[in-house]
Formats: sequence, structure tokens, C-alpha cells
Amino acid sequence: MSIARREFLRSGFALAATAAAECGCSDLSLHLPPRPSGGWDDVPAILARVVPPEFPDRDFIVTDYGAVGDGEVDCYPAFAAAIAACNKAGGGRVVVPGPDKNYRLNGPIHLLSNVNLYLEAGSVVLFGSHAADYLPPVLIRYQGIRCYNYSPLIYAYQQTNIAVTGEGTIDGQAYDWAAWEKLANPDWAALLKMVANGVPVEQRVFGAGHHLRLTMFEPYECTNVLVQGVTFTGSPFWTLHPVFCTNVTIADVTVLPGESNDDGCDPDSCTDVLVEDCTFTTNDDNVSVKAGYGADAVGLSPCQNIVFQNCNLVRSDWGGITIGSQTGSIVQNVFVQNCRLGKCSYAYFLKSNSETGGAIKNVFIRSSTVSECAIFFRVLPNFDFASGPMPPLFININLEDMQCGKASIAAFLIDGDARNPIVYITLTDIAIAVAKAVQQVESAFFITSDNVTVDGHQVAVGGSL
Repeated sequence: MSIARREFLRSGFALAATAAAECGCSDLSLHLPPRPSGGWDDVPAILARVVPPEFPDRDFIVTDYGAVGDGEVDCYPAFAAAIAACNKAGGGRVVVPGPDKNYRLNGPIHLLSNVNLYLEAGSVVLFGSHAADYLPPVLIRYQGIRCYNYSPLIYAYQQTNIAVTGEGTIDGQAYDWAAWEKLANPDWAALLKMVANGVPVEQRVFGAGHHLRLTMFEPYECTNVLVQGVTFTGSPFWTLHPVFCTNVTIADVTVLPGESNDDGCDPDSCTDVLVEDCTFTTNDDNVSVKAGYGADAVGLSPCQNIVFQNCNLVRSDWGGITIGSQTGSIVQNVFVQNCRLGKCSYAYFLKSNSETGGAIKNVFIRSSTVSECAIFFRVLPNFDFASGPMPPLFININLEDMQCGKASIAAFLIDGDARNPIVYITLTDIAIAVAKAVQQVESAFFITSDNVTVDGHQVAVGGSL
């Protein structure tokens, strides 16, 4: 076992310790941030609070409202009418019949309280790609910043008891939106400037003439959310993106690739979330836990009590399990267990930057495997920006009982910010079969490693390449 205190004398903690010595104080622990309480014993209580919504035994079949599953007829009016009728009656299922039925929607699905959108096996909901169909703008969170934008393909605002379930497929036709990745750059710059200038959220209006991409499923400020069994493919942007939601269950879902930035599942400033038995294949992060960007997130809800378990992360061109980079209002109490990661760039990637600020704390990952990655464990508080005014806090990160077949660049890359160093990382029973390099650790203190092996050799994490 080893405990790393690398560069301690050059850190802010050392400056505090020096000041303590000058004033006659001797206990250096008084000047360190305490290790937060919490751990795996908290998970049963979280899971007890995550209870999927139940719905009345009533069916509203979209074909009864004019939907035709031929891939040609615009079924948007029929879906909207069925959802409204279901909600007015007090709830139930809005049924999308299969098999071999393709329902084209030239516009978004807006879920209402007590509505379960149920896709029968063999049904496909195919969203059109004419931007004007997704207006008027609705309140969303775009890369951590609140604004009004084109509606997500499936959206709900301040609703209770909503669900998307069944065995069908939802297709966002990502390739039709791919050009918006670069076209969005001026709008993103404008949105950042609005936040910097204190422009109220209500005046941050995008939509017609703009190109901020649409997410696939974004319930916003909703309670009791269920997504189960459905396959999502071709998302124009992030796929499953609950924002400011409480009590969210995502189970037995399959996410297939879109184009770029097609994250599979991104809980964002949510509380009590369970993601289990899901399969993710994406070009960007398989999953990523977020909590808002910079000044726009300060004082808003944290993202907390998040459990991922028994998931299969097949492939990612970026991160497998990611936290960040939007961490402005704090990400805390994240638990990952019994997950299988395929080929990816970063298996476990915790990231933020000093423009975003905030914190990542209390992360627990165990009993999971990685087949092949570039870097097994990456912690980076200066992702994209190295000199902003708000260096984030990374504290109490724990990995145990982990295996990795190959890390083609390095096993451990932990690059802290000297202004706010990473503290308290615990690594236990971790085996990396093959790695080009073992580690690089900067501005990270109190790293405890026990039974960590790379290339069959015991290593004490806390040195450098």
C-alpha cells in the first residue's frame, strides 16, 4: 500500500500548512478538506427511493387518432392527440402498434403527466429533420447552460409520472443534423457571452436561424421518469438527457450510434437516478454525469445519488464511464458496479475545467471490466481550459475490484490543478494486464493504492511516467 503526497510542498495545502506553522498550529489535517462521508452502504437507500411510475390500465392507440405506419404520413398530429387524450383521462398508455410499422413524425413528442408512450415490438418512430417543425423554442439545457431552443425530439416540462417503454425503436436520423455541429459554433459563443453578461434565461432564445443541436429525450424538471426496453438510434446530439429531474429509472434500454456528440445517457443535475441493464454503443461518451456549466450552474441543483449497474458499454470513441465536463453545481454520490466496457479511449474519465468550476466528489466504482482502452483511469480538472477563475474540486474517488485487458497509452493519468489539488483517491484490487505506461500523477494528494498491478507487477500509484 502507498499514499502519494506528490508536490505537496508546492501545493495550496502546503501554503496553508506553512501558515499554520507560523501561527503555532501543528495539525496539518485541519487545513485539508475532510474526506466526505458516504459509500456503498448508501446505495440501498438510494434504490429504495427510485420507484418507477405506475399508470392506469387504459390504452390510447395512435392509429385510432389518425397515425399510419407507412413511413410517409406525418403522424405528429395523431401522437399529440393521443397523448392529450390520455392525459385528460387521468393517464394510461399511448400505444404505438407494430410489427413492421414505421411512424414518421414531423415534429416533437411532448409527454404529459401520467402518460406512458409504449412502443410495441417492430414499431419505429422516425423523426423528421425539418428544423422549423421543432419550434416554438422550449426551455432546455444546452451543454450545461439554460436557454430556449428547438424542442428535443421527445420532451417534457415539469411533468409527473412519464414513461417511454416497450420494444420498439426511436430513430432521430442523426445524419440529417450532422452539419449543425460546426454551424452551432457562433451560437455557442453567443450563449457563453450571454451568461458572462448576465442575460436572463428568458432572453437566451435560439431557434429559427440558429443551429444548437437537439437532444433525443430531455425531460426537464420532471418527477418519476421511466425509460425501459426501447432502442434509441441516430440521436442528433445527446441521447438520454434528463435535466433537473427526480426519481429516474432507465432500464433495459439500447442506445445505438448517432453522429458526433451522441452521448448515450447524461443525467444532468438530477437526484436519485438508476441506470441498469442497458447497452450503449456510441461515438461519444457512453454515459456522462453532469451538473451545469460555469456561472449559469452556480446555486442550482447538484447531480447526486446516481447508480449505474449491470450495463454493457460496447464501444465508444471517447469515454466509457465519464463524469463531467459540466460540473458547475456539483456532482456527488455516483456509484458504478458490475459494468462491462468494450473498446474506448478513456474507460473511467473524470473531467471539468476552471471555467466550469464546481466539484466532483464521492465517486465509487467497483466490480467492472474493460476490454481495451487508451487510458484506464483519467482525472483532468483542466479539460479544455487551464487558466479560468474557478478550479473545480475533485475529492474522494474510489475504484475497487477492476480488470482491464489493455491500456494502449497509460493505466493512470491524474493531472490535478495546483490551485485546487485532487485529494483522496483510493485504488484497490485493480489489474491492468497490458499498459504502455503506468502512470502520471500531478497535484494529487493522498492516493491510496492496494494490490494494484500493471503488466503483472505491483505498482504504487503516485509517481510519474
